[in-house]
Amino acid sequence: MGNIIAVVDVEKYVRRGQGEYVIQGWRASEDSRPIEIQVRGDEVTPIAFRAISFPRPDVLEARPELAVSEADIGFQITISNVEVLLQRFERVTVRLRQGEDSKVLVQKERRQMAQEYRDAAIRYQIDVLKRDGEDILLQGWCIDTMRQDQMSLTDEKGRKIDCTANYRIVRSDVIQEEGLEPDYACGFVIEVPRKKVCCSKMVLKFWNDLTSKQEVIDMKEFDYKNSVRGRVLNVLKRENKVRNLQVLKSRGVGGFVDFVKEEIYTESEKYAYWWKKNQATAKELKEQTAHRFAYEPKISIVIPLFNTPEKYLKELIDSVVAQSYGNWELCLADGSTSPKTGAYIKKHYNSEGRIVYRKIEENLGISGNTNFAISMGTGEFIMFCDHDDVVAPNALYEMVKVINEKPKTDIVYTDEDLINSDGTVHSSPRFKPDFNFDFLRSINYICHIFLVRKSLIDRVGMLRKEFDGAQDYDFILRCCEQTEHIAHVPKVLYHWRAHDNSTAGNPESKQYAVDAGKRALEEHYRRMGYEAVVENTGIFIVYRTIMKVQGNPKVSVIILNKDHREDLEKCVVSIEEKTDYPNYEIIVVENNSELPETFAFYEELQRRYSNVKVVTWDGPFNYSAINNYGAEYATGDYYLMLNNDIEVISPGWMSEMLGYCQREDVGIVGAKLYYSDDTVQHAGVVVGVGGFAGHVLTRFRKGETGYFGRLVTIQDTSAVTAACLMIKKSIYQLIGGFDEEFVVALNDIDLCLKVRALGQLVVFNPYAELYHYESKSRGFEDTPEKKARFKKEIKRFREKWGEILSKGDPYYNPNLTLVRGDCSIRSGYEKFEIVEEIEKGIE
Repeated sequence: MGNIIAVVDVEKYVRRGQGEYVIQGWRASEDSRPIEIQVRGDEVTPIAFRAISFPRPDVLEARPELAVSEADIGFQITISNVEVLLQRFERVTVRLRQGEDSKVLVQKERRQMAQEYRDAAIRYQIDVLKRDGEDILLQGWCIDTMRQDQMSLTDEKGRKIDCTANYRIVRSDVIQEEGLEPDYACGFVIEVPRKKVCCSKMVLKFWNDLTSKQEVIDMKEFDYKNSVRGRVLNVLKRENKVRNLQVLKSRGVGGFVDFVKEEIYTESEKYAYWWKKNQATAKELKEQTAHRFAYEPKISIVIPLFNTPEKYLKELIDSVVAQSYGNWELCLADGSTSPKTGAYIKKHYNSEGRIVYRKIEENLGISGNTNFAISMGTGEFIMFCDHDDVVAPNALYEMVKVINEKPKTDIVYTDEDLINSDGTVHSSPRFKPDFNFDFLRSINYICHIFLVRKSLIDRVGMLRKEFDGAQDYDFILRCCEQTEHIAHVPKVLYHWRAHDNSTAGNPESKQYAVDAGKRALEEHYRRMGYEAVVENTGIFIVYRTIMKVQGNPKVSVIILNKDHREDLEKCVVSIEEKTDYPNYEIIVVENNSELPETFAFYEELQRRYSNVKVVTWDGPFNYSAINNYGAEYATGDYYLMLNNDIEVISPGWMSEMLGYCQREDVGIVGAKLYYSDDTVQHAGVVVGVGGFAGHVLTRFRKGETGYFGRLVTIQDTSAVTAACLMIKKSIYQLIGGFDEEFVVALNDIDLCLKVRALGQLVVFNPYAELYHYESKSRGFEDTPEKKARFKKEIKRFREKWGEILSKGDPYYNPNLTLVRGDCSIRSGYEKFEIVEEIEKGIE
């Protein structure tokens, strides 16, 4: 007795059929015999169940003393018909048995199981509870198995609390994790003005006919934790001492003070602090007003008005009049049903000769009214603006500055943020990449400000009524098709008003825009000659494009391997059993294996699969050279570099990558990779992160959208990892394959940048999904020799690609951090000491 070790991690009830009871955990034993699972009612009657086993590398890493031969120590046991069991038995027991040894895993009395089953009818989680500016922000999810979905927010006496709430949000991460129907809106976001909460406790309640759950929020405790003192003490608490001393040592007292400030701010406060430090000063605006450009084009700012509230109208017009660049005209086309808008403008702005106002006799809709405003313009450039937004005072100056630096520029766009109804709070900055066509095809990231040369409008035509709701998206796509001269100003120069009737404040208020945008994108692909299928993602105005594979080209999958039979088998078998694209070969490049069973497995693998070939590299390890060697044996039109610790998730992964790689403008396509715990391992590489190059948005959960939707949108990037990378054979040969002076590190980034230097795109496709059991077959950079080599490779990379490191990754944004890969705002004190990181052995 006692040899069996077992832990239950998860117990849950699922209201499927007559109910299911699910147990997840792991078990192990020093004994090599199998461990049997038994489920009994009242210790006598066998109960049917389903069980699956799976690896638990996290357990083996945490418990190295578990010398087990069975890798799949994880288990999931599913017992069906819970409602029947509750009627038949007083007790249900789940037992593990190995020979004479046994261990009770779980034992449930009828009353306990019945109560748990009822309680499981509602499950919830609070993801966010914090102070956000003047509001309390509550965010999370609730699964009601009866789908009654009843929620309330009250004080401790049951009185309703006035709040802004959206109780019906589709949470794809929860849906995927819990196996829910795709459209079940289990998420919620609640915003409560703190000044309106006068009670001592807030109660968030969820209920249905079977049970109820509630979360009680003590306001005194909440206020203290969210006070300046409470947040400062949290930063300075004992467990953060080492980190704080390191910050103080590396950044000095001033840098440490900035660090503390940014740590204690809420997300909105952090951005408000950033905005305050980065907006144009009065001195700068004065200097801009006095500056004279060699070329000073007239800019026609076109705005269709429709019953615009006077407060918003005043703020908008005042923001234009306050521009530090003076050669503009404001074209106001008024389709309002009331004469008040026109009367207000004439009364307050009649003396401003640069404002041109006209009343539209008949409301022509958003496209028609905007076209009317465009026809009023006499400038060389047209700038679009919404009737209730605000323009930064240096907006026109910054755009004209770019036009003078790049005289061929046809389009300019800028970064933007949201402002509240009062215009007092700035939030949700959109720090955009430089022009990224595939990202634009996924989401209209350009949006505001959009400035376009009038002659380009004359070529492409004006806005089209049939795309109302997404008329700007259709127009931007048509303009971008016709020019390569597109500039981006990485400054927040436009403030998008978020209120109940705006798309920014309430996306559901313009849900029809999704279908219009889909049609606009489909027409774009037809004009471009691409065979593509456009799908809605379920995320507002985010689209997925599937590029159809042309013909049946052969793909050569190249996998390097040294021993690690189990990894290689899992990798190859997952390719062979899950991949739905038929025409591929697998080339395994053997390099310096030592175990006899490895070579025996190679023979078995080639007998099992006719499309697998093993070739042998005899030299020392050099990742670049070995891949180049493997490519010599490839007979495909496309090479797919794959690590041996990869496992396929989505059957369409290869065709997803191939469809994009076939495009003439694309040289490389990368995939979305996950760690074994379903968190992101790779979603594209940003040059400059960490001092040379780094992955972004790692450790985000599967299903999360990430910053600006980066985790769920197909987009162009500077680089992707060669753990799963597809490249045209012709491009690979043209650039000479991998640079063999990058023996271990940065070879894939260098490969991508060489392709980019040809003018070819590198595309990240998040719909090609695979597991990457991260570098199992490689050691750490933990010896003096390895550190020296790594340092040498970094030095070569920085010398070879110094220009992009200096200018910044065009597919990132200079306002985002380079210290981490989380796409957070770049701090004023930010600095990265590459030598320190090398000494830590960080790669």
